[in-house]
Amino acid sequence: MQVQSVTQTVAVVLANTPAARLACDGGTVLGRLTEQLTSIPVAVRVVGHAGGHLADDLREIAVVARAGSAPLAIISGDVVAHTEAIAALLEHPARGTGALVAAGEPGPGGSPVRVENDRVAAAGNSFHQLVGPNATFRGVLQVGASDLPRLAAVAAELSDLAADELLGDARDDEAADLLLAGLVRSGVPVAAVPLGVLHAERVTGQEAADAAFGRLGAVDEERARLDAAVKQDDGFFATYAVSTWSRHVVKAAAWLRLTPNGVTGISVGLAVMAAVWFSTGTRAAQLAGAVALYLSFVLDCVDGQLARYTRRFSPIGAWLDATFDRVKEYVVYVGLAIGYAGGIVGGPTGPQNIWALAVAAMLLQAVRHMIDFSYAGAVADAARVGSAWGNSRRSLAVAADGARLVQLAGKLEKGTATRWAKKIVVLPIGERMALIAVTAAFFNAYVTFVALLVWGTIAALYTLTGRIARSL
Repeated sequence: MQVQSVTQTVAVVLANTPAARLACDGGTVLGRLTEQLTSIPVAVRVVGHAGGHLADDLREIAVVARAGSAPLAIISGDVVAHTEAIAALLEHPARGTGALVAAGEPGPGGSPVRVENDRVAAAGNSFHQLVGPNATFRGVLQVGASDLPRLAAVAAELSDLAADELLGDARDDEAADLLLAGLVRSGVPVAAVPLGVLHAERVTGQEAADAAFGRLGAVDEERARLDAAVKQDDGFFATYAVSTWSRHVVKAAAWLRLTPNGVTGISVGLAVMAAVWFSTGTRAAQLAGAVALYLSFVLDCVDGQLARYTRRFSPIGAWLDATFDRVKEYVVYVGLAIGYAGGIVGGPTGPQNIWALAVAAMLLQAVRHMIDFSYAGAVADAARVGSAWGNSRRSLAVAADGARLVQLAGKLEKGTATRWAKKIVVLPIGERMALIAVTAAFFNAYVTFVALLVWGTIAALYTLTGRIARSL
C-alpha cells in the first residue's frame, strides 16, 4: 500500500465552453461532471462561464494555486468520462502532477501530447505546435501541492499573454491545455496517466456528446476498476500464481467490509501459523506450513489491491505493509530452523549449522533491502540538486561502459522471456515465498536456506551491478 495525504484535492472545473451546457441524462455535461467529482470526492470549484474570456480563467487559477496547499485538479467543463478514469488520477496515492492521456495518434476530443517514459514530454494546443505527438490530452490535469507555485506562475504569465491577445489562435476553452504545455515547458514532471479500457474525451456538440456517453455505457466500469487494482508490472510468481485469481478475493474482502490493514493482519496471522507448523518438523506439518505461507503471500498482495480498489490509503497501512513483509519472512526462518533442529543433535549453531544459515539468510536479505533503499534515496537526492548521476570529472570510458550495460538491459526488456528472466533473477518477495514453500514442503530447512543464500547472492550481485552501471 502507499501513502495518501488526508488533505482533500481541489478541482477547478472550467465552464468556459458551450459544450458544458449540452444535455445529459436530464441535466448537463457540466452538471454530470461536477457530480462525478463530488462522488470521488474532491472539493469542486466552477470557474468561468460559456462565452467568458480565457485570461479571466487563467487569472483565477493563478489565485487559487497561490492560496492552495492541496493538490489542484484543473478539468475542462466539456469532459465526458468514466468516474474511474478521473479517479485514477485524482485519487492516486502519490497525488502528484499528472494528466489523463489516451495513447495512439491524436484525434478529436483532446489536444496532442508526446509521451516518453510514462511522462508528458511535450504538449500542444492551438498556440503551441507539437512535432511527433503520440497521445492525446483528455482535459483532466492534476498539479501536486509542491508544484502549485510553478502553476501559479505559469497561469499568471499565460493570463497576461491572453489579455494582450498574444496567444495566437488559442481558444477560450483551452485553459487546461495551455497550462499543461506551460508546466511541461517550465520543467515540471507531468506523469502521463493512461486510460486503458476507460474513456475520457472532450465533446463539441450534442451528437458527439451522445456518442461519448454511449461509449461510456459499453464498458463495465466496475470490472475495469477491479482490474486496475491488480498490478500490471509485478513479479512472475505474483502475476501468474496470485493475480490471476486474487481479484475475486479483493471483491469478497470489499463485500465483507474488510480494511486493507485488516487483510494485512490476517496475512501476518497465516505467516505465524506457517512458522508454527514448520517448527514441528514433520512432513505433514511442513506441507501445511507451505500452504499457509502461500495464502499469506496471496493476502499480502490482496491488501494493496484492496487499498487501490476501495481507495483506502493510509500512512499506517503503508508502514504496516512494508514492516510486516520483513517480520513474516524472518518469523518463518525461525520456524524452519526450530523444526530442523528439533530432535537432532547438533553443535551451538544446530545441526549442519542451521541457525548460522538462518541468520545469514536474514542478513543477506537485509543487505539487499539496504542496497535498494539507499539507491532510491541517492536518486532522489540527485534529482533534488539537479544532478544527473556522476559529474564532469568522471571517466568517459567508464561512463560509456555503464551506458552499454544499461542499453543491454533495455534490449532485454523487449523480449518476453528475457523480461521475465530479469524479474525472476532478482528474487522478489513472491519468488522467495515460493522458494521457501516448495523447498520446505518437499525437502527441508537446510535446502531452503542454502537455496535462499545462493539465489539471494546472485540477485544481490545482479542488482548491485545494475545500480553501479546506472550510476556511472
